[in-house]
Amino acid sequence: MLSSYSTMGSPTLYQSCSSGFSGGGDDLTRCISDNLQHGIDTFFLLYATALVFFMQAGFAMLCAGSVRQKNVQNSMLKNLLDACGAALGFWSVGYAFAYGGSTAGGPTTFIGNANFFLINMNEDFFLSPLVGADVFWLFQFAFAATSATIVAGTLAERCQMTAYLCYSVALTGFIYPVVVHAVWSPNGFLSPLNANKLWGSGMIDFSGSGVVHITGGVTALVATKILGSRRGRFYDSRGEKVANPKPIAGHSPSLQVLGTFILWFGWYGFNAGGVVIISNSTSGLIASHAALTTTLAAASACVSALVTNLIILERLTGEAMFDLSTALNGALSGLVSITAGCSVVEPWAAVVVGIVAGWIYLLTSKLLIKLRLDDAVDAIPVHFANGVWGVMEVGFFATPALLEQAYNDSTHVGWFYSLSRGSGDAVLLGVQAIGSLFIIGWVLVIMVPFFATLNYLGWFRADTLEEMVGLDISYHGGSALAGDVSSEYVEAMRLRKEFNSSRRRKNKLSQTNAESLVSENDNENAHPINEITLDEMQLHHNPPNQTEDASTNDEYNFPVLHNERNPPHGMDAFLANNQNCLGVTQIDHLEA
Repeated sequence: MLSSYSTMGSPTLYQSCSSGFSGGGDDLTRCISDNLQHGIDTFFLLYATALVFFMQAGFAMLCAGSVRQKNVQNSMLKNLLDACGAALGFWSVGYAFAYGGSTAGGPTTFIGNANFFLINMNEDFFLSPLVGADVFWLFQFAFAATSATIVAGTLAERCQMTAYLCYSVALTGFIYPVVVHAVWSPNGFLSPLNANKLWGSGMIDFSGSGVVHITGGVTALVATKILGSRRGRFYDSRGEKVANPKPIAGHSPSLQVLGTFILWFGWYGFNAGGVVIISNSTSGLIASHAALTTTLAAASACVSALVTNLIILERLTGEAMFDLSTALNGALSGLVSITAGCSVVEPWAAVVVGIVAGWIYLLTSKLLIKLRLDDAVDAIPVHFANGVWGVMEVGFFATPALLEQAYNDSTHVGWFYSLSRGSGDAVLLGVQAIGSLFIIGWVLVIMVPFFATLNYLGWFRADTLEEMVGLDISYHGGSALAGDVSSEYVEAMRLRKEFNSSRRRKNKLSQTNAESLVSENDNENAHPINEITLDEMQLHHNPPNQTEDASTNDEYNFPVLHNERNPPHGMDAFLANNQNCLGVTQIDHLEA
């Protein structure tokens, strides 16, 4: 605020320009115009960034409302860590891999190779002087954070905090930036801005149906496959498949609705902001058209999903039911599906895109249940399935006039418009398919071994007792709510924490006593400290007649449940053989 006051005495824009062009005329006018244009474009991009970043609040509300109350704090913190991890990952190496070294008309490259830690970012910036590099980084960071947070809801209620932070940094620091470089950098092999466009067309993904949503959706699919389902969702307490999967309802429909509306609101910055600059009439037309098609696709998808689900339920059960969750996810599906083509499809096509998006959501959601893949918020149907549809619909519906307006090239248009030309040119459709396959393949190649390694190390899934008690109590010191968690499990968790704390104090005391013993005997040629064995330290701390039972020396002494989908390992392996060590009876059922 103080710095803004200090600039009040600075020369005005007219004074600054006139000092350099004493003669006035066109040069003076051009100077004033360029400076105004730069300021307007910078403000527009900052405003769009704020809208996109506000979507983080939408994701947080949606996730919080979709989980049980015992996991709300954990879900909210993971959404916060998404933003933090994305900022650090995209600052350190992400931006460099995405746009580092990008130059208009330069050679095609697979990955960026400059501006690590944003060093020399303003030098040779490929959008200079239209916008500054700093504000462009902020805008791109907001997109990276969106891609990362898509996975938060899918892994809700069973993922460890360490694994989540590792994934968030890895996605925004490496996996996502490579996709960005391929599609949006002027040097990317799929970019329509490349001097040597793929098949003379390049992939049209205006605001990220593929770059953002397919990337996040495929990551969510891989993660939930490796992580496994929540306990009780598809398997009973003995690991047997249940005939009818048990739905696990979220605790707050109100938060789900609020989150959806916030996301819809933020999507106007997401899609309209894709134009980057707004100071000329063409850019204004593109941005306003993107906002229009965004609205129509979301609305039509919401109605499509709701009504179709209503008809199906009425036919199957004889009872009509308007399902709120279906309507909300339908709207989000429409938003995802129009993101790639929001600037190049007509309003009627946006409605068609939305209707199909609602159907794709319903079909994919049912398919996940059939495959016994647990997605707590249906992020995979919304973002992955409809991300693919969003990329492909451009190949069908992109119009010549709007392609010319947005990309200055209408050589290859949507297939339906090619048919009307009598050519049947499907080049754009083919490039869109190649782009989708590249993104899916790239994410699978990196994220499958990444999550498999986390799972092998035991860093991925929360253990059984933590999951049953709830991650709020397990990780954040929360308290159990009446009826939400069995008191038996809460007491077991309390005893575990007390035991672990006692064990740490005992180990520290053992080390202190051992060091004291060595010090006392040092002048009598006693063992050096590095020669004292663990048995000797234990004997010094616990005389033979006071030695604890070996079964209490393990860190985890509480009953667990494991099954074929969640085999015992680490803590669970020990617990499986120590069901009654503290008087807690064997678990024969799951707590809702």
